[in-house]
Amino acid sequence: MKQPEDKSRRCFLKASSMLGLAVTFTFSTLGEAFADAKSKSTEEESPMTESSATKRAGEQTTDNTAIRPFRKTFPASDITELRRRINATRWPDRETVKDASQGVQLATTQKLARYWGTDYDWSKCQAKLDATSQFMTNIDGLDIHFIHVKSKNANALPVIITHGWPGSIIEQMKVIDPLTNPTAHGGSAADSFDVVIPSLPGYGFSGKPTAPGWTPVTIARAWATLMQRLGYTRYVAQGGDWGNAVSEVMALQQPPGLLGIHTNMAATVPPDVSKALSVGGPPPAGLSAEEKHAWDQLDDFYKNGLGYAQEMSNRPQTLYGIADSPVGLAAWMLDHDIRSYEMITRVFDGKMEGLNRDDVLDNVTLYWLTNTAISSARLYWDTARISTGGGFFDVRGVKIPVAVSAFPDEIYAAPRSWAERAYPKLIHYNRPTKGGHFAAWEQPQEFTEELRASFRSLR
Repeated sequence: MKQPEDKSRRCFLKASSMLGLAVTFTFSTLGEAFADAKSKSTEEESPMTESSATKRAGEQTTDNTAIRPFRKTFPASDITELRRRINATRWPDRETVKDASQGVQLATTQKLARYWGTDYDWSKCQAKLDATSQFMTNIDGLDIHFIHVKSKNANALPVIITHGWPGSIIEQMKVIDPLTNPTAHGGSAADSFDVVIPSLPGYGFSGKPTAPGWTPVTIARAWATLMQRLGYTRYVAQGGDWGNAVSEVMALQQPPGLLGIHTNMAATVPPDVSKALSVGGPPPAGLSAEEKHAWDQLDDFYKNGLGYAQEMSNRPQTLYGIADSPVGLAAWMLDHDIRSYEMITRVFDGKMEGLNRDDVLDNVTLYWLTNTAISSARLYWDTARISTGGGFFDVRGVKIPVAVSAFPDEIYAAPRSWAERAYPKLIHYNRPTKGGHFAAWEQPQEFTEELRASFRSLR
């Protein structure tokens, strides 16, 4: 997928490789730069409203930029086959240690499978999806699926929210009504948002790329096209995980109308810290207690938490097992970061957490039913091909307004001092009392309050 050159690509490549893979890999430098950040695709779009899309839904059209209402229902046979495979799992031996140092533990996985293969009911998730306004549109030759829910408040601020891996639109569904209808959830009408939640290419209901080239750089440009196509002339962006990468690249590209971004997984690591982490050295002298805590979190993740990212960055096609075994897929997705895994383990032990068993399995089941285990993994491979060796959390040079929410159980909680240096126009910084990598999913109320506070100054 050939793209024009631009400065945003240089900035992104200089600062980003996949989730810190630079600590163990150095990727060859690619040729410099795409030209103008304001791509022709976004400049030449004309807005299309959903009402006009609905009118045309039943008509023959050659306009591949049309916005088409979308709904997908899976046949009962798919659920029957899923259960059959779960209950036919061939189990390995138990891990030889008493902790999770060898990976997702057998007891947790068997508890998950026991519930998934018997009592779990996908139809409840299907009903939630069916009750949500979903659409499809083609951007750069690929069908992009998205949720679009508008507030009744005419002055609502549009926000495009991007998920990551191993997430999906399921992550953000709990925050749709609090953001679009704040008065029903303890907020003010002045805090209303119009909410756009796209599925990343190769994820969920979006199309699966048939050629390399979809990276945060190209996705960021596609999201700007989407917002323009929806008729928005001013909006904000939000993301964590891959969503942070996409949102920060949007900030670098500065498409018309983008006012600022919010991140719950900020890229703030200073150069001296990033360098020490990359070589496995000691922390730089003079770190504050908050900075040292961030160092410890990052050091542990880089040393013990990158197995999934290394494989998907190098050989995603080899992961046939997770496309063939639902239990294998679930275990692979649970093994993202240690604090999320520990939380999910407690959930399947019957303890109350931010998520429940159905939350976890709704997300995994969506991956299974859409057969996106491999296509989603290729985003790592594609991005690794353009990486020049920087860390995923390295400062990228964002100049527009940025808001940061540093949830305590994230891969690392970005210190205020680092955030202030990384983002010259930092408009909001807070450290919520609870929440981790899947903040909107785990703690929707705190996440919603963070977005309201973050963007008040930009309305």
